[in-house]
Amino acid sequence: MKVSIASDHGGFELKEKIKKLLEKKAIEIVDYGTDSLASCDYPDFGRPAAQAVADKEVDYGILICTTGIGMSMVANKIKGVRAALCSDTVSASLTRQHNDANVLVLGAGIVGENLAMSIVETFLTTDFSFLEKHERRIAKIEK
Repeated sequence: MKVSIASDHGGFELKEKIKKLLEKKAIEIVDYGTDSLASCDYPDFGRPAAQAVADKEVDYGILICTTGIGMSMVANKIKGVRAALCSDTVSASLTRQHNDANVLVLGAGIVGENLAMSIVETFLTTDFSFLEKHERRIAKIEK
């Protein structure tokens, strides 16, 4: 599995912790930045990481900012990206099962580190259901 990851300054510390979790699981990571706590603009990092998902250069993306809202908006502007802002494991599981979400967005100021790690693990290990009703709905989104 290959995952793109990006954050702004508000999500930088959580991004670095998530990278360690992914490395322990032998998941290949493509880090699109940022690389510090210096103030920056989330679209500069979120867009290329989400585009990598749309271009099928990676299997999934993980984007992090303070609330997750900005990164969600950026990612969902890209055709082929279905980004889901999750703050619990149930949402992470259901968005994979029902929406075949391919980008997970986290709010570093909203979820704590332990919960974030559980959300990431749930998102990356939950498969799409392939039920006809969900495939039909996703096709309508893509159209």
